[in-house]
Amino acid sequence: MNPRPSLLSLYVRSRGLPGAATALAVLLTANAWIAGWVIYRPLSERSIDVPFFVLLPILTAAITGTSLHSPSAELDLCAPLRWWRWRATHIVTATIVSACCLGLAAPNAAHGFGAQTAIRGVLGFTGLACAGAVLVGARLSWAPPMVYGLGVLLAVPRTPGGPAAWWGWSMQPGSQPGAWATAAALFVGGAGLLIVRGPQVRR
Repeated sequence: MNPRPSLLSLYVRSRGLPGAATALAVLLTANAWIAGWVIYRPLSERSIDVPFFVLLPILTAAITGTSLHSPSAELDLCAPLRWWRWRATHIVTATIVSACCLGLAAPNAAHGFGAQTAIRGVLGFTGLACAGAVLVGARLSWAPPMVYGLGVLLAVPRTPGGPAAWWGWSMQPGSQPGAWATAAALFVGGAGLLIVRGPQVRR
């Protein structure tokens, strides 16, 4: 006789977390492997590794956001569970794991770019993905961080700091307090909105 699955195992399987964890592990392993020989190209007169400090945080946030999708979302709403606790644990755990792994894998580039920039990117883009899950659904939660991140990549001024430290936080050196404030606000706001409301149920 097979034992009844626990609520935790049901949640993990229903959100496809094993697949998300595998995708994240492959992504981080591949980028850690190329870290030693990746060629740095000048961007806005700064030596910055775009795959690590912009694209990789976006992709990790996208993986976290899409893992919030449930194939039985309407049935979940009928379950007598405090879903906000499950969502909070899900988001916080995924963000901590992604930030730690990415921070360790990120190379130390010139002009202050390094682990701090990567960790800050995970926080800010995950917040955007969480907000996207509430607004457009978990399956499309990758769109807000992708659109915003690539837009900033093209529009960020050449000189760090100033007003761009707030709206172009993802392309700022790790020591910029304005960039940290914006990324933290995005994470707290987006994750808080998701925890309270949950992802949009797409019919």
